[in-house]
Amino acid sequence: VQLQASGGGLVQAGGSLRLSCAASGGTFSNYGMGWFRQAPGKEREFVAAISWTGSSRGHADSVNGRFTISRDNAENTVYLQMNSLNVEDAAVYYCAASRWGGVHTTSETYDYWGQGTQVTVSS
Repeated sequence: VQLQASGGGLVQAGGSLRLSCAASGGTFSNYGMGWFRQAPGKEREFVAAISWTGSSRGHADSVNGRFTISRDNAENTVYLQMNSLNVEDAAVYYCAASRWGGVHTTSETYDYWGQGTQVTVSS
């Protein structure tokens, strides 16, 4: 499975971005999908995950209520809608696919990773 993340960029604090991750080379609807992020000098951290059907999803406490993960299995794409961005959200965001189709918060559960998209938030 190949994953291509896009949608990052520069946004002012309080603004919004929508990240997309397009999958190819596999049966997308079989995979649980997740978003992680890594800021300079920090460990990669879980952001959000969604089950293979989209019926279950989970978000990190730090983004709950501001970010929403969703997926379109017909389009082989997973999304991360990010609202009310703040400077602490600035990072490289990665999408990932897990052969275990549920909601997973640990990076070790994921088998395939995209290349990352940069999100920069100005104050």
